[in-house]
Amino acid sequence: MDYADLSARIEALCHGETDTVALMATVVCELHHSHPMCDWTGFYRVTAPGMLKIGPYQGGHGCLVIPFSRGVCGACARTGEVQLVPDVDAFPDHIACSSSTRSELVLPVRNGAGELLGVLDLDSDTPAAFTEKDAGELAAILARTFRDARGGVAA
Repeated sequence: MDYADLSARIEALCHGETDTVALMATVVCELHHSHPMCDWTGFYRVTAPGMLKIGPYQGGHGCLVIPFSRGVCGACARTGEVQLVPDVDAFPDHIACSSSTRSELVLPVRNGAGELLGVLDLDSDTPAAFTEKDAGELAAILARTFRDARGGVAA
């Protein structure tokens, strides 16, 4: 995975954009078509306190609504911490939006003011598909891309 190339493409495409949904749509498209292990790639947006709703994504259908109290995405939104899950069957309260998903990487998405805008969810049909390197590189891309984003709902 060439993160330098991905980062440069996202920066060029998103330069000057502040609309959260437009940024999410562009990031998810570039990432989904770049990362060989992504079978589903998408954002869940904070739409009300304690609630995530599906945002731009690539792949099959995702869950429409995820409360902060449930699943891997909810854990990420609730704690503000990256969730690197090599085996979703071993994650307590995993929500199976797709029965083929074996591993996940979920990262919080914040703007420069620290508002939680949502989470980025990468799902793979391969166990242990994502690494700490993926998490670190993607966290840096998200921080740069969404620093000036508008929106967000108090969690």
